[in-house]
Amino acid sequence: MKKPIIGIVMNYDEKGQYFSEYPWYALRKDYFRAIQNAGGAPVGLPFHVDAIADYVRMMDGLLIAGGEDYPPEFYGEAPIGDTLNLLKGGRSEFDFKILGAALEKNIPVLGICAGEQAINIYFGGTLIQDIETMVPGALNHMKPCPSHEPSHLIDIEIGTLLHQCTESASYKVNSAHHQAVNRVGKGLIVNARSPDGIIEGVEHPDYKFCLGVEWHPEFEIDQEDCRLMKAFVTAAKSS
Repeated sequence: MKKPIIGIVMNYDEKGQYFSEYPWYALRKDYFRAIQNAGGAPVGLPFHVDAIADYVRMMDGLLIAGGEDYPPEFYGEAPIGDTLNLLKGGRSEFDFKILGAALEKNIPVLGICAGEQAINIYFGGTLIQDIETMVPGALNHMKPCPSHEPSHLIDIEIGTLLHQCTESASYKVNSAHHQAVNRVGKGLIVNARSPDGIIEGVEHPDYKFCLGVEWHPEFEIDQEDCRLMKAFVTAAKSS
């Protein structure tokens, strides 16, 4: 049986450091491994807006990976302070265009970290631009532990798609984000929060599978995250 093809948005380095002296696309191996482990065939997507129609015809699911920050003007705000580290190489524009194209075809979408924030912005929501400076008393959400280790609990809303996928109401996740959902986008529902009240996940019930989480399930540090990745690939398989 043909494996579902999962398109994964990559990151970009214009400076040409580390891998090559010239600009390059890259993404951590964990994303590809997690999709393969879940039964899918992962394919990296460079930021060619004019190829989006071809990407959508090819893929059975879309994974918007973590990365840097989206420009605040995308959600109608001015930058607050100097905490932003903006996405490079045209990724911001590409993310929203391919997300819209995938949702128009009702192709399953999973957003991880920045990808979850993209889903919220797409539906008209806003972001907390920097948790540490804007939410006094919040937990340290920006890598308090290495990414392959859990750092804080989340509480999952019973009856949500996330609850169905993980088969859990609460578990520890690996946290690596300095931004989070503020105003929730139209039609989205919150499916998870951390103990400090920060929104950790959203989903849209009007689509076959449109779900975003702030943590990084691609590290597969527990069974709940493995189940989430499997549920996403299974949804893509039947699309």
